[in-house]
Amino acid sequence: MGQTDFRFSDASGVAVAKSKAATVDGAVAELAAQLPPDDLALILVFLSPHYDPHHFIAEISRQFDTTPVCGCTTAGELAPDGWDENSVVALAFSRADFTAVVRPILNLDGFRVEDGRRIGGELCHELLRVTPQVDRGNSFGLVLIDGLCRREEAVMSAIYASLDDIPIVGGSAGDGLRFEKTWVFFEGNAYTNAALLILLNTSLPFRVFKCDNFEPMPQKMVVTEADIENRTVKELNAEPAAEEYSRMVGIMDEAKLDPFSFASHPVLVRVGGSYYARSIQRVEPDGSLHFFCAIDEGMVLTAATSRSLVGSTQDVFAQMQDQIGEVSLYIGFECLLRRLDAEQHQLARDMSELYRQNRVVGFHTYGEQFGSMHVNQTFTGVAIGR
Repeated sequence: MGQTDFRFSDASGVAVAKSKAATVDGAVAELAAQLPPDDLALILVFLSPHYDPHHFIAEISRQFDTTPVCGCTTAGELAPDGWDENSVVALAFSRADFTAVVRPILNLDGFRVEDGRRIGGELCHELLRVTPQVDRGNSFGLVLIDGLCRREEAVMSAIYASLDDIPIVGGSAGDGLRFEKTWVFFEGNAYTNAALLILLNTSLPFRVFKCDNFEPMPQKMVVTEADIENRTVKELNAEPAAEEYSRMVGIMDEAKLDPFSFASHPVLVRVGGSYYARSIQRVEPDGSLHFFCAIDEGMVLTAATSRSLVGSTQDVFAQMQDQIGEVSLYIGFECLLRRLDAEQHQLARDMSELYRQNRVVGFHTYGEQFGSMHVNQTFTGVAIGR
């Protein structure tokens, strides 16, 4: 993408850039050529693990030395021209339309609920301090979190309780399909075992959203043995977990369990009258199932059947337009498994084009945040109007 005149796209107050340069220095130079150089409240970057995260965040923070730069690594990018990989996407928020405050949450392996509540409360007060006339109804939060930390539920529950009804969405950082290490970016550094809480206040209309395409089926599975700390289910219905899961969702050959089959056959849990996906990451050598989300012994898992991936997403876009008028930009956090499911069913091109047409920018995640919940196999985010 080439040089621009730095106008904020479609009166959204957010300028968007993308690079697929081969090197970090080349990518930063291309982003800098596309984004406004100043008068920015915040820059968000979503970086393919193709790039060195430490080098990248140091260089782009140096390039935009008067603007906070935050972000994370991805399992794929939601770019201005559709779904992509091996790229970096950046969003620059105009200071005329947005006020932003950011706080890191480090060392998540020692995270305590009171830490999250304190940080959320302090950040709310900071937002009030820098914007004295702030209306909480004009504020929303974004959370970016290490996608391999296994602390998402505790972090989201604690933060949400401290924000006084400020809506919050976000995504778990990715590492492609490697599942080795993910990073979040803050103040020129890349951190693992960490999260970022970002609060934004804006004069523009917006709505947060959550989209999925699954319906519950009659088949139920009870977690009868699990390693809760490691999110591993050893038994379902008192049978070996992988074997029983395969039987319940209709996969005849247990050996065929892979990311594509998990993407097509998630299980659901019911919370507060609604169903949420609990997606499986992999089969362990002993036949146990490793999950992306927290699990517990006694948890009832429900098999799911799918609705149209394209149709259900179109419905959410239509709902957002009904609620806030014309949407100029969607900041999106989409589960990697939705992408794999689309690829499995030859729908990736259709979904990518749908996102391009609706100006969705964000990344493919290892999990999504919505309110107090950490969920899987969903598309969450915030629609920003004119």
